[in-house]
Amino acid sequence: MARPRSPLLSRERIVAAALDLVDGEGLAALSTRRLAAVLGVSGPSLYNHFATKDALLDAVVDEVLGEVDLAMWTGTDAGSWAAALTDWARSYRAALVAHPNLVPVLAQGPGRRANALRLADAVFGGLVDAGWPRGEATRVGALMRYLVFGSALGSFAGGFLDDEEVYAAGYPHLGQAHLLAEHQRSIDEGAFETGLTALVEGLALRYARLANG
Repeated sequence: MARPRSPLLSRERIVAAALDLVDGEGLAALSTRRLAAVLGVSGPSLYNHFATKDALLDAVVDEVLGEVDLAMWTGTDAGSWAAALTDWARSYRAALVAHPNLVPVLAQGPGRRANALRLADAVFGGLVDAGWPRGEATRVGALMRYLVFGSALGSFAGGFLDDEEVYAAGYPHLGQAHLLAEHQRSIDEGAFETGLTALVEGLALRYARLANG
């Protein structure tokens, strides 16, 4: 029997299938046995590409971080860092919102993940190139990450029940709270944009103070 022209498995194919599985069914659904079944191969064949499940999960997480646009950080200066920070935060959040089941793992930090380290390097380097002191640049990057992950980790509007009776007695200021879930996306996105604008405007004031000594 002739050998197939291309291997049945590749790292890229495994990672793509694992990401689809997590997106569709949650992180708990990811197992070697389940993934092998999805791919139509034997479980042990996966270990030729990933020694452990943790190694596979790292690759899946890094694949998601590869979706974040970093082009805006090229050539940042005093006049462009705020726009770069804003565009990057939006792209970062979009990647997380597209893969919500992975947000808790993504929040753990870069570790050895190549795309995660590339992201950190681009943001920190862009801020420093724009004139931010190194310590301040570190804090700004961390602050923006808190905003992005906080906004992607859960829905504020989705946490309110669509039941007017819940708020009818004892909560005089929540008379419209039962309507929040109906507008979940616009409320959550609007809250992120409000926070992003406020932070960047505040950072611009801080940047100016630092520049003036």
